[in-house]
Amino acid sequence: QVQLVESGGGLVQAGGSLKLSCAASGRIVSNCAMGWFRQAPGKEREFVATIDWSGQVTYYADSVKDRFTISRDNAKNTVYLQMNSLKPEDTAVYYCAAADLRSSIVVISATLDEYEYWGQGTQVTVSS
Repeated sequence: QVQLVESGGGLVQAGGSLKLSCAASGRIVSNCAMGWFRQAPGKEREFVATIDWSGQVTYYADSVKDRFTISRDNAKNTVYLQMNSLKPEDTAVYYCAAADLRSSIVVISATLDEYEYWGQGTQVTVSS
């Protein structure tokens, strides 16, 4: 079993920055692809960014590309999401998730259903 706990959310003005953290406990997630998703009020949960088990392969949603950076520290069992140039439309609850893709031909995934483990989420609010 894996437990994921997000932190680092908060209120920031447009143009500002936040860094989210996702700490994993229980089963080691160093073999898992990790992802960040977000859900705004009244909208479906959507993909934000993903990183493979080694930290060498990343992929971003077009809406956050060149503004957000995903990274991981396997020694600390932690994944990060650095968010720069924040916009009001980035306001959402941000979720961390883990996917064991060792039996898959891919090393990352933007597909919500591929992720078995989820955190409780952290609120990010960007004011205009």
